[in-house]
Amino acid sequence: MNHSTTNFKSGFAVIIGAPNVGKSTLLNRLLGEKISITSRKPQTTRNKILGVFHRPDAQIVFLDTPGIHAAKDIFNIRIVELALSSIGDVDVVLMIADIKKPDHVSEKILLRTLPATNKPVILALNKIDRQKSLNVASIAEQWSSIYSFDSIFPISAKFGFGIEKLIDALVNILPPGPPFFSEDTLTDMPMRFIVSEIIREKVFRLTGEEIPYSIAVTVEKYEEKNNLSVIYAIIHVEKNSQKGIVIGKQGQMLKKVGQDSRKDIEKLLGHPIFLNLFVRVQKNWSKDTKALRKFGY
Repeated sequence: MNHSTTNFKSGFAVIIGAPNVGKSTLLNRLLGEKISITSRKPQTTRNKILGVFHRPDAQIVFLDTPGIHAAKDIFNIRIVELALSSIGDVDVVLMIADIKKPDHVSEKILLRTLPATNKPVILALNKIDRQKSLNVASIAEQWSSIYSFDSIFPISAKFGFGIEKLIDALVNILPPGPPFFSEDTLTDMPMRFIVSEIIREKVFRLTGEEIPYSIAVTVEKYEEKNNLSVIYAIIHVEKNSQKGIVIGKQGQMLKKVGQDSRKDIEKLLGHPIFLNLFVRVQKNWSKDTKALRKFGY
């Protein structure tokens, strides 16, 4: 495909919002692949995930950021700094809010930072699939009285409602220019990173409320052998009690984490994998700056 014509548009869009509003779900929906992990727990995303959206006339490079919130400990302060640092480097800001459950504290932090960026901001009011009885127009009006958004769209990231109009609005703002990535690129994240994120998501989802955010996953070995990926990964926890929960009775929980992770990773890679998981206690790693660096934060 020849993109040298001035009709092609390309640029960067950052996805921002309070924790748990559906940023990663939206990115996965746009890309048609799971590159950003999701769970019902806020603060699931910890790094800036880059995802590339392609269509014949445009390419949007999305940055999915951690949820903005009033952070107190060193770990969460790092996460919020990372998210806010993304806003200045893009062509358009896509802010996502939960249409039914506003997070006023986090949204105030966000809205305070937006004017200084001098960027166009589009607001997506997410989760309309759950809110049949809401007056969407009046909620949109309330939002537009708080900040001068370029446009406001009600959407459902989960089911795809309203996504095409949202994409059209983003493309309209982008400058003309050639694509930044080839047509088969979905993300710039290395496969090791995506694998570690998938495993972390499974631990989050399967352990429910029992495991707080003090888990990290590192991939110690990743090899391709005759159309088989061999992966050894470590799940790091902060306490022995957490180790017990992740391993489960007679190893059942860890086995389930492995099975569910394998399914997602094989789907992404398109070939079988051998996955070996270990659980290791690293006391208070989320308060240790050296450990935070080691785990990529």
